Amino acid sequence: MNIETATKYYCPMHCEGDKTYDKPGDCPVCNMHLVPGDTESENGHRKHDHAHRGHDHPHAHQPATDQQQKSHGQYYCPMRCEGDKTYDETGDCPVCGMHLLKEETRPAGRKAEETSDEENAWHQMAKKFWLALALSLPVFIIAMSDMFSFLHLENLASKSVWNWIEFALATPVVFYSGWSFFKRGYSSVIRRSPNMWTLISIGVGAAYLFSVLAMLVPGLFPAQFKDPQGNVHVYFEAAAVILTLVLLGQVLELRAHSKTNSAIKALLQLTPPVARVIRNGQEEKIPLEEVDVGDLLKVKPGEKVPVDGKITEGSAVIDESMITGEPIPAEKSVNEPVTGGTINGNTTFTMKAEKVGADTLLSQIIEMVNEAGRSRAPIQKLADLVAKYFVQIVISIALITFAVWAIWGPDPAYVYAFVNAVAVLIIACPCALGLATPISIMVGTGRGAQSGVLVKDARAIEEMNKVDTLIIDKTGTITEGKPSLKSYLSFGDKTDEEILQLAASIDANSEHPIADAIVKGAKQKNIKLIMPDQFEAITGKGVQAIFQSKKLGLGNHRLLEDFEATLDEEKQKIVKEWQSSGQTVMYLLLEHQVEGIVSVADKIKESSAKAVTALQQLGVKVHMLTGDNEFTAKAVAEELHLDGYQADCLPEDKYKRVKELQQQGKVVAMAGDGINDAPALAQANIGIAMGTGTDIAMQSAEITLVKGDLNGIVRARDLSHKVMQNIKQNLFFAFVYNSIGVPIAAGLLYPFFGILLSPMIAAAAMSFSSVSVISNALRLKNK
Repeated sequence: MNIETATKYYCPMHCEGDKTYDKPGDCPVCNMHLVPGDTESENGHRKHDHAHRGHDHPHAHQPATDQQQKSHGQYYCPMRCEGDKTYDETGDCPVCGMHLLKEETRPAGRKAEETSDEENAWHQMAKKFWLALALSLPVFIIAMSDMFSFLHLENLASKSVWNWIEFALATPVVFYSGWSFFKRGYSSVIRRSPNMWTLISIGVGAAYLFSVLAMLVPGLFPAQFKDPQGNVHVYFEAAAVILTLVLLGQVLELRAHSKTNSAIKALLQLTPPVARVIRNGQEEKIPLEEVDVGDLLKVKPGEKVPVDGKITEGSAVIDESMITGEPIPAEKSVNEPVTGGTINGNTTFTMKAEKVGADTLLSQIIEMVNEAGRSRAPIQKLADLVAKYFVQIVISIALITFAVWAIWGPDPAYVYAFVNAVAVLIIACPCALGLATPISIMVGTGRGAQSGVLVKDARAIEEMNKVDTLIIDKTGTITEGKPSLKSYLSFGDKTDEEILQLAASIDANSEHPIADAIVKGAKQKNIKLIMPDQFEAITGKGVQAIFQSKKLGLGNHRLLEDFEATLDEEKQKIVKEWQSSGQTVMYLLLEHQVEGIVSVADKIKESSAKAVTALQQLGVKVHMLTGDNEFTAKAVAEELHLDGYQADCLPEDKYKRVKELQQQGKVVAMAGDGINDAPALAQANIGIAMGTGTDIAMQSAEITLVKGDLNGIVRARDLSHKVMQNIKQNLFFAFVYNSIGVPIAAGLLYPFFGILLSPMIAAAAMSFSSVSVISNALRLKNK
């Protein structure tokens, strides 16, 4: 237990495969922030944390694969630039420059860190953003003062003085707030992998360098580039504003990743920090990580089951909804299995630990969420793909422009060459390109939120439009997620209402969720309850009491034996029909007779059928995976005309089914509401959580439906289509003005008309393209 361990770090971009580092910092290749990974023991073997690894659940596949046992760092690139490579240290990815993310692997029983690596990175980036914003706003106002005549800045100081003020304000933005972007751009050039950072660093660098030269040595520039007072127009506002916008995008990205990892942290909190162990006949509390296989553990009412095992003494009613997703607690007796993280009811029992630490089912769920969360492709890939070729073309044109003007241009040839080459770079500056995606995402997600569709991950917008297969959970997704009174029927002389009255009356003293559903159902029908005498709960069977000097009982088929009661074939047929339609049937017994039956069921939401039909009409295949039994699953699937279903699913089964469909080339969306859905939600191309479900499900998903209504999936798909269409339009606007302006900036019109594109006009083209992008994105508000 006390073996020395060392945390390993890796780049979230996996620039160099599985290479890890011993210390935190930045990736030496892409400068992305390294994130911590699994610890490594003294002998070099990967040490799996107690509450994190493992697949040895009785119904799960075994975990001992080479890939899982291979040591690797804890930090990875969210863009997966080089596959599964991890890093030992936090920092930036050496390929794309994205901040490396941490895979949460806190051992059970150890207190989670108050501030995660992602949160620290977010705070640092936010600090830089707010500083950049504070400095960029006055720079922007000064630069645009000509458009706001009421400011009268020229009466306060000369143009030259205001240029120096802009320089003083913009310089900290460039060299402090945005310096990491230049490092990423430099890395992209060195690695010959042009991307958005290349464009941003070149564009901002060109604007800043041009402005410094224009301010310090205006005599270098031709008269065409000067105002009547001899001042050359500067572009400090372009440099500052572009970097501020990029910083905003990074802050939002880091915040999203920080919230995503909170899902795993919430899972880790399901296990108690200590366990009650019985050794040498004495009960003592020990840290959870010290529990060994074979230990006898005592679990008291209301406590969480510490590890996976079997009951050896006593019985229990255990809330397993976080694992199975089913609202009805499971009744457990001697030799029946219990799962770590589930909640004990109102009894005390003793259990034998069979799977601890990395081998528990909860650890398996955490591992799957981690694994799936590290395989993402960003929505930025379209812009990056365009940027990859656009930047090469722009740089080539700038170099050709410089060479042509230097060789054949008029005197001073080198000045004309430099100015026109810079004009090419300035007009190609990716200000609008940087806005094209995030502005549409921002407006689109805001519009979606008004419709009850919350989008956490911008990538979900792109992927949702491609989904062809939807997997949905039953409980809480298709159904209400809680038992309610379904039917009641008399088998004897009493009326149906009297059967319900007696059932609700005896259940009024029970704490079981089924009893609560029956009592609530009776009250809704204004049935008056009567209080029986000598109430007694019989674990695993039901309840019994004395009513009018007769023995009265309500329970499952096991209670029939206690009352020595039987059913004829006709009544048995009715019970089986109810059960086959997904109802849980309880028998009302009076002395030795079955007086009637009462059933509860998880009611299908009124909106589910309409939503399923709408999705199927859009070409989406709808499948249901549920932890419920075959009878209930089949009944729901037939009623909704689903394309397929699978019953008795554990979290592992849902997760594996999602992967199988993806391997078949399907784009899979998963909708669920429970902890048991978290691995599948994370693995799916798109995870959709019901807002009425657990926090962990919502944290594992990219889209949350506030109302828990499947119609929200239809709205989400429509939103995705409109936003992606808008982004493509924005990309057109982001390039069209610049692309037209580039040849003019290069001097193509000079031999024929003597026209050179002033950097002021280049800036106007940049601004107009940005205005076009913003205006187009705002149209989404009316969709």
